Amino acid sequence: MTYTSVSFLVFTLGCLLVYYSTPKNKRYLVLLLASIGFYAIVCLKYIAFIFLTALTTYAGGRLLGNYIKKSDSLLKENKKTWDKATKDAFKAKATKHKKLITAAVLLLNFGILAFLKYYNMFAITFGAPSLKLFLPLGISFYTFQSMGYMIDIYRKKFEPEKNPLRLLLFVSFFPQIVQGPISFYSNLSSQLYEGHDFDFENIKQGALLIAWGFFKKLVIADTLVEGITAVANDSGSYSGTVVLFSAVFYALQLYADFSGGVDISRGVSQMFGIDLAENFKRPYFSRSISEYWRRWHITLGAWIKEYLFYPIAMSKTFMNFAKFLKKHFGMKISKVLPVSIASLITFIVIGLWHGANWKYLAFGVWNGGIIMISTLLEDRFAAVKQRLKISDKNKAFIAFQMIRTFIVVLIGYYFDIAPDFSSAMQMMVKSVYDFHITELFRYDFRIALCINLSELMMITAATLFLLAVSVTQETNEKTLRERICKKGFLAEIAVFIILVFSVLVFGHYGPGTNPADFYYMQF
Repeated sequence: MTYTSVSFLVFTLGCLLVYYSTPKNKRYLVLLLASIGFYAIVCLKYIAFIFLTALTTYAGGRLLGNYIKKSDSLLKENKKTWDKATKDAFKAKATKHKKLITAAVLLLNFGILAFLKYYNMFAITFGAPSLKLFLPLGISFYTFQSMGYMIDIYRKKFEPEKNPLRLLLFVSFFPQIVQGPISFYSNLSSQLYEGHDFDFENIKQGALLIAWGFFKKLVIADTLVEGITAVANDSGSYSGTVVLFSAVFYALQLYADFSGGVDISRGVSQMFGIDLAENFKRPYFSRSISEYWRRWHITLGAWIKEYLFYPIAMSKTFMNFAKFLKKHFGMKISKVLPVSIASLITFIVIGLWHGANWKYLAFGVWNGGIIMISTLLEDRFAAVKQRLKISDKNKAFIAFQMIRTFIVVLIGYYFDIAPDFSSAMQMMVKSVYDFHITELFRYDFRIALCINLSELMMITAATLFLLAVSVTQETNEKTLRERICKKGFLAEIAVFIILVFSVLVFGHYGPGTNPADFYYMQF
């Protein structure tokens, strides 16, 4: 049962009917049963893993919360009677104990994820025997989300959840389990538990977002995926022209696939009155690679920044490194270099998060390295712009920045689509030296990418429509859905019918097709 299947729509409709027919204080149980039911239908064989994560997170959180409460109370009671040395010794002991509890839960859960996802990568590299391993559905997403909850308890941002069923719902909420977005407990938990009143406005806007997600996934992404896969798996048999356009098509396909899936997740959640975090903000309009990563997979970036980048950048080691640089190389280097190195480390982690293959290390190094170099040379770039009298508001310069950033992103995508690092490098080189513009007008070009003329015209029209919607969203504060809904019910129905009709007529589905899983489904 995938998010784009009729069975999922029927499942969601049934859950909505039961949810709004249940007393408000019990509605979270409907969501919990729906989430466990969905996971059992899709991934029953490995459901024990998500239960294990929920159980260890709940137990660890309660243990940690109780210890924090007890130690803080003891410290407060003896505030006047203990001397400074005694207080410092107690605080040090309490901190050590809190770290041990937190580390135990993190090591267990991240250890399971790392073993299942990366063991064979290291085994093949170092000649160890490989194993027939698997990845439970959504393991990266629910592990990151759960461990963020655990770290926040350690930081005393909130008290641990006392009801294990509620925490299990936070870990397993079915609209986001397949591919996120990754939520913070402080943002999502109250929405899951409170029980929402029926609001037809949420139903309408949720339905529009679901239809838009279906359009992007079935009309654009799934139509392109076959040709991209064929070229990537045998790039040596194709010209550089075909290889280059397979990468360009991949940029479109990946965005339509991932953002389309998240749109469906957010649309379904909105029907229940739950507002999931935005995960994309028109990333291909970015003017720098840093901006691109602030717009692409926003919740992963927020998680990495909160729980990895800041702890590294603010660690004692990096602070001492900054002091050393300040003493020997000046204030500017001491501020920029440690942050740049911390950023590079986090992007290496982001790269490896994307897959168990050394090519993803290169993907992370490429993106992190570009950001690191950009940060180090930021003053130089600013001086050159000033000397050339280039305004940041100049439309031609903005267009140049967007194209430049897209090229940088596209180079990184080669590591994503190629089977391995060496294939990615070969595909990049071939895209340059074997490119022939005349090939674009030949019929065999379309055959190579598994797209006939009518499909090419349809993809072009759908992409232009996606671009027009994106430009409209980029230049207005209110979402397009909000503005459509303000125009009245007839406008909403018209847009909904157009999207559904487009999916039914042009969507890639049904007999004779090979439905493509969402790209991030096994993350």
